[in-house]
Amino acid sequence: MVTVSARPAHAAALRHLGPNWYACVMGTAVVATAGAALPVRIPGLRTALAAVWALSLVLLVALLAARTLHWTRHGDQARAHLLDPAVVPFYGCLSMALLAVGGGALSVGRDWIGAGPALVLDAVLFCAGTAVGLAAAVAVPYLMAVRHRPGPEQATPVWLLPLVAPMVSAAVGPHLVPHLPPGQPRQTLLLACFALFGLSLLATLLMLPLVFARLVTGGPLPLPLTPTLFLVLGPLGQSTTAVGAFADAAAGVVPSPYDQGFGLLAVLYGVPVTGFALLWLCFAAAHVVRARRRGMRFSMTWWSFTFPVGTCVTGAAALSRHTGLLVYDGLTVLLYAGLVAAWATAALHTARGLVSGALPAAPAPAPSVPRQATARTRSGAGR
Repeated sequence: MVTVSARPAHAAALRHLGPNWYACVMGTAVVATAGAALPVRIPGLRTALAAVWALSLVLLVALLAARTLHWTRHGDQARAHLLDPAVVPFYGCLSMALLAVGGGALSVGRDWIGAGPALVLDAVLFCAGTAVGLAAAVAVPYLMAVRHRPGPEQATPVWLLPLVAPMVSAAVGPHLVPHLPPGQPRQTLLLACFALFGLSLLATLLMLPLVFARLVTGGPLPLPLTPTLFLVLGPLGQSTTAVGAFADAAAGVVPSPYDQGFGLLAVLYGVPVTGFALLWLCFAAAHVVRARRRGMRFSMTWWSFTFPVGTCVTGAAALSRHTGLLVYDGLTVLLYAGLVAAWATAALHTARGLVSGALPAAPAPAPSVPRQATARTRSGAGR
């Protein structure tokens, strides 16, 4: 009797396993990669970071298997996810999970699995993650335009997810450049990553005003969605990380003066964007404090506190390398402390939800806020 009754429970849990769960992988992997960028050396830190990366690899494999079962056994629900404007942007998380784990393999995972296997794993996951990310960057906005037709009042930072994925490729790819044959292969990969940077940046600049206008004209997001404000930090921190990586890889790959141009870009772009990222961090944190006081409880959106902040850590570390300013060393350490605290909190609540059976669940439906004068009050009240 126990076995028979358990099967429907497991089947129900698998049925609601949405693509948002890849955020767990992203958030875990970035703890390892961001830790490797710290300007301080602590005994045992590399071992701890390698262990965290190994956990992210295990989570990735488990989720890939579970999501495959989801598509084969619950195809109707999977197709429904594609038609749900609140869920489909999370398909960008699959790309970023692959890329985050791949990048971590080369930075810290090699300590455990060896440099050769780490390079192969990174190359495979980079190619797969980039392909998935480009597909999501095209398909998700297309579906939103021709099938979902969301109104302006439904705009949330979640819409940025498929657009940020190519930026993660842009930041991870330059680390593979030195492992290619000199000449055309290296230059092609570096400039391809630069193209991905531009693709993601311009798309983000088109989407971000919609999100900010929604906040200003429609009021605060519903309580469960408030943590997603941290997602805006993703393209900001990741683009700063990317331009720093371009500058690191450009010497001897692209002809002069373009190699020096990448070095200039790392500073002239990274400094102001990091300034805006810190402004948005304060803005988003104020919204979270407000939402918490009004009864915001844990949901999978709390993983938004992890990966975007991790990209700001690596972005600050890149600025530290290219400016030599100690203030960026301090910022890197401070942001990393916040990242670890956020990851521990999200991981603990997620584990509790799995044990209790409250999780997994698909992302909540997109809130529909009427376009009346009362919209501000209703959206601020949560669900």
